[in-house]
Amino acid sequence: MDHDLSALTRELVPQVLAQTRSLVDISTPSGELEATERAVGLCAGYLPGWRVQRLPCSTTACAADMLATVEGNGRRRLLLLGHLDTVVAHSQHRPAREQGERLYGSGTADMKGGVAVLLAVARACEELREHYAELAVLLVCDEEWRVAPFAHTARFAGFDACLCFEAGEVNEQGEDGVIVRRKGAGTLRVAAAGRASHSGSAPHHGRNALLALAHAAIRAAAVADDHGGAQLTVVPTIVRSGDAINVVPPSGELVIDMRASDTDVFAHVVAALPDEVGGATLHPVLERVWPAMDSEATAAPLLAAASGLLGRPIVPRARGGASDASHFAPMIPLTVDGLGPRGGGAHTPDEFVHLPSLGERLAVAMAVARAAILQI
Repeated sequence: MDHDLSALTRELVPQVLAQTRSLVDISTPSGELEATERAVGLCAGYLPGWRVQRLPCSTTACAADMLATVEGNGRRRLLLLGHLDTVVAHSQHRPAREQGERLYGSGTADMKGGVAVLLAVARACEELREHYAELAVLLVCDEEWRVAPFAHTARFAGFDACLCFEAGEVNEQGEDGVIVRRKGAGTLRVAAAGRASHSGSAPHHGRNALLALAHAAIRAAAVADDHGGAQLTVVPTIVRSGDAINVVPPSGELVIDMRASDTDVFAHVVAALPDEVGGATLHPVLERVWPAMDSEATAAPLLAAASGLLGRPIVPRARGGASDASHFAPMIPLTVDGLGPRGGGAHTPDEFVHLPSLGERLAVAMAVARAAILQI
């Protein structure tokens, strides 16, 4: 590893761990306001001297997003991207707790550990002023539940690189990987309209919305083709119907999660749904369509240069989960994700970050960021 990079990484790891713990201890489910403001304040404090602005969030119910920028004397423009919200409600929040080689806690892997690494990389890159015109840190507060269009892409059009700090991973050979391909994501919401009736004395007079939704779920799931060209997955995730144990359900809603390398195939899922089942009508609405991302070819020279700085390979990887990086990839072709620490259990009570990976992944992220700014 480059000597300066190695020394800087060792110096910053304790800060990254402390800042991860501080952020995890603040419960910030999507839509939470007061605690999210405290988390934003912490992050702003970790970037002394930077210009901090608050931008309206894409989701109106959420706290304002944070943009921190610093200007230099060069030409490169680099965006560092992350999110502060989690999927865990206050009542289920787990504060940071170390056990063995793991730091447990809500949002450790997705993605407060990544945010802590991001902030360390931002501070370290600040000194390279002669090479960049602008460094930008964007932390959003609604990544986990956004269905509205993403609000910030136009602000960063023309940037030279976007680095996102979702959780990192290794390949089958144990080599550090970063994410250069992601599937697109879509949410299909299906409303059913039927007719209520007594389920004992007159069930034949009812139009069962629940049965209609069950048929819709089965039809939609049958379209999945994970091994096909678009690698389409279709997973019914939520169904709600009925208010009483002795009434034919007159209404309900089904939610289906879809992922594919080409979001155009989502239309095939919609087309597979019946218009009605047993007299109950179905009304599908496609929402939250996030684009797919494929920057593997564009990122190859960057990863080769960063591997040289790091002294070991950094390999390209693909992931099915959606990320805000996908929104930037169409206009910032050099977009790389998965620069955060390794961990597991995201969105569950057992979420954790692998502590030895903090230093390893910080070194990876530093090498990638330096190579992007210096155009090695």
